[in-house]
Amino acid sequence: MTLATLSPTDTRAAIDAGARLIDIRGADEHARERIPGAMNVPLDRIGDLPRDDRPVVFHCKSGMRTAANAAQLGAATGGAPAYILGGGIDAWRQAGQPTVADRSQPLEIMRQVQITAGGLVLIGVLLGAFVTPGFFGLSAFIGAGLMFAGVTGWCGMASLLRVMPWNRRTAA
Repeated sequence: MTLATLSPTDTRAAIDAGARLIDIRGADEHARERIPGAMNVPLDRIGDLPRDDRPVVFHCKSGMRTAANAAQLGAATGGAPAYILGGGIDAWRQAGQPTVADRSQPLEIMRQVQITAGGLVLIGVLLGAFVTPGFFGLSAFIGAGLMFAGVTGWCGMASLLRVMPWNRRTAA
């Protein structure tokens, strides 16, 4: 099933006409920046979407997640008309539409994983080159962990970062 894609301008018109805007990103992403009035229903909980007859417009960060999961999203509406905000919140912002940004919220978990993994790989390479080659093992370990996360969908680093003190204040 494919869902029709709406531009930010068409999405604004649909919302003004009564459509619901559903943000399928994780709670951490939604807490950091969101479209005013958007309801956060993460993709892994889309089955919990309250159903009514109003049209639904789904959005994510760039439109990739919504497009890749169109069939699942369309089924979650219970037959109500469903659309995708083309380009996600990035396109919404670029079109000059308002967003609510709370920079006091922590960075999204996946960005934290990317920063941490990149830093550890860099440290491992530098220590391996300038101290002792044994430190290359750190880079190999991080690389293996990232491959495992990609294959299984479970990321130990993300799980660890989620319980860090700075991430406990993320709005639900």
